[in-house]
Amino acid sequence: MEFTIDPERQALADTVKSFVDGRVDPRMDEIEATNKLTYEGLNNGVYRAGFATSQTAYEEAVRPLFDTLAALDGRLADRRTLCGGELTEADLRLLPTLLRFDLVYYGHFKCNLRRLIDFPNLWAYTRDLLQRPGVMETFDAQHAKRHYYESHRTLNPSGIVPLGPQLDFAAPHGRERLGGPK
Repeated sequence: MEFTIDPERQALADTVKSFVDGRVDPRMDEIEATNKLTYEGLNNGVYRAGFATSQTAYEEAVRPLFDTLAALDGRLADRRTLCGGELTEADLRLLPTLLRFDLVYYGHFKCNLRRLIDFPNLWAYTRDLLQRPGVMETFDAQHAKRHYYESHRTLNPSGIVPLGPQLDFAAPHGRERLGGPK
């Protein structure tokens, strides 16, 4: 019996396996620096903004958050993945925040200087990652919205979950032009 493995799923499996068996990616310094940038500036930044209890704290969180989005958007102008080449841990760590950004963080956490869809490279990158085999099935936009809007009663006392925005995560992303893994 012969098994065929989708190259994208294999690349993702290889990435995960490399963390488990201790293989070191030659881009590890770049991956770690990217993880630090995205965690401090974006992944944690949305929470610092959303749960700020003063105007100063909110602004101190939101401004660097949008600087980080702009930096990532620029970085993705000429590369398909954050660290070039195959997917890395950096791509996998960033994706959940990007998927929830316009759905939740923009309104619920007041991260509303710009929407993710206003960053053309990041928006296309998000769709590119989500459209890879097996990934779309792991994301439920309605569940993400319900979780945030219903569980943070200090931010949303009524528990009302907005109907929008309506985002087309399946729209063509056009990032094939950059090469790299499909």
